[in-house]
Amino acid sequence: MHVRTSPRHPRADARAPTGAAAALLVACLLGACSTTYDLTLMPSNHGTLLHGTAVETPGGQASISIEVGDRLYTGNWVKVTPEHTTTYVGASSWGWAGWGPFGGVDRSTGDAVAKALLQAADGTGMRCDLFGLTGGQGTGKCTDDKGLVYDVQIRTRNSK
Repeated sequence: MHVRTSPRHPRADARAPTGAAAALLVACLLGACSTTYDLTLMPSNHGTLLHGTAVETPGGQASISIEVGDRLYTGNWVKVTPEHTTTYVGASSWGWAGWGPFGGVDRSTGDAVAKALLQAADGTGMRCDLFGLTGGQGTGKCTDDKGLVYDVQIRTRNSK
C-alpha cells in the first residue's frame, strides 16, 4: 500500500492562530466576549453632543460611563426585557372528534429594554431607559437629578 504525502506548505504555520489568538477565539465561541457601545447624548435644553461608552458582558449587563461637563457618571445597565421571549399556551377543546388537547408556542424576537442607574463622584445621579439594544443600535432617554432629559443614541463600536 502506498500512502501519498504532500510536502508541508511553508506558510501553513503562519495561518495557524497563535496561543493568544486561539484563546480569544475559544472565549468568543463560549460567549465570553463583550460588546462595546458608543453612546451619544443630547440634552433637551441645548444642542451640545455628549458622549459615553457601555461595555456589555454576557448575561445582559453592561458597565456605562457618560461624561457631562466635568462630571463622569458611571454605573450599569440591566436588561429588563430580553430580546427573545417564549410563551406556552395549552388548553382543551371540544371538536368534531370530541374533547382533545391543543396548544401553541409563541416565540418572538423584539427589542431588548434596559434600565441604567448612574452616579457621579459628587453623589449626583442619572437614570436611563434604553431601548432597541438588539442588532447593534438603539435609543433611549436619560434624566439627571435636576430633571434635565437627555436623548440617547446607541451604536456598537464597529457600526456607523
